[in-house]
Amino acid sequence: MSHNPIRPWRNIDRRKSRQIMVGNVPVGGDAPISVQTMTNTLTHDVKATLDQVMRAAEAGADIVRVSAPDVESSMALKEICRESPVPIVADIHFHYKRAIEAAENGAACLRINPGNIGDEKRVKEVIKAAKDHGCSIRIGVNAGSLERHLLDKYGEPTPDAMVESGLDHIKILQDNDFHEFKISCKASDVFMAAAAYQMLADATDAPIHLGITEAGGLMSGTIKSAIGMGNLLWMGIGDTLRVSLSADPVEEVKVGYEILKSLGLRHRGVNIISCPSCARQGFDVIKTVEILEDRLQHIKTPMSLSIIGCVVNGPGEALMTDVGFTGGGAGSGMVYLAGKQSHKLGNDGMIEHIVEQVEKKAAEIEAANASEAAE
Repeated sequence: MSHNPIRPWRNIDRRKSRQIMVGNVPVGGDAPISVQTMTNTLTHDVKATLDQVMRAAEAGADIVRVSAPDVESSMALKEICRESPVPIVADIHFHYKRAIEAAENGAACLRINPGNIGDEKRVKEVIKAAKDHGCSIRIGVNAGSLERHLLDKYGEPTPDAMVESGLDHIKILQDNDFHEFKISCKASDVFMAAAAYQMLADATDAPIHLGITEAGGLMSGTIKSAIGMGNLLWMGIGDTLRVSLSADPVEEVKVGYEILKSLGLRHRGVNIISCPSCARQGFDVIKTVEILEDRLQHIKTPMSLSIIGCVVNGPGEALMTDVGFTGGGAGSGMVYLAGKQSHKLGNDGMIEHIVEQVEKKAAEIEAANASEAAE
């Protein structure tokens, strides 16, 4: 639960789900909502894939998915999983033997698409491999690859068809005494995905992996994902997520965190509150924020920074942030620390000074956290 007794309208009551482990990352229950991404390199190019995994992990990814479309890829997982700082999920399509090989080579989780993996006998072989090697499984239902009999029954991909597919495969896992699974029911249609996830949340206590599949490019895909997943998260649905963008995987991680941060569900790094700028601005707000976003990427400590162009809303926003700067005209502005006016600052030196103040505040927060943990 995101619980705020002072501002109850901000509370989110998370759906109660079972907890499973994806490697060393707990998913479901009261665990933080984990952020995932997926590599887009050729998996058998181990160096390129590991480089991308490392960049994603540095950006905050808790889990990284890697495609295993062929034998070379599933074999490459042995080194990738050994060297990765985060758990690796093997993405399996069509060939169940790739799932078995992935389990043998260290994957923390196997993502299988019920509509593509084959008959129940093959699924049972995948379950055995997962049991033998301590893997969890994600049942990945996708509106674009539903089983033929469900398409015949419903006439087209529908939320009901997606949920029926997922529940059918949950039954297979449970009938084989396998319970370390999570489930997703993705669609590129926001309405279909949201409806399916709501139905799924009522039908099972399994952890839910959220996603709007094939969401689009960085701008359009971010908006689509924020609308679809944001509303579900607001309703308390979702235990782990991936933002699917036609963009660098690092961007998926950034967007995922921003969605969670906007709802108070995860906190990592500097949350910059800034105005859109207008004729009242005392400095170039847009350029300043762009530079600060880049300069402050190394800060992992959760904290807030307000950058406001003028004194209309600036002081009020600064009252609620750790560090703030408000444009005041005449080539200078006011620096706020812990919500209080601190000192004036010339615009020409604002970037370096703000970075310095943020780094100082982050160090103070980390020291206080360490002291509290030691008590």
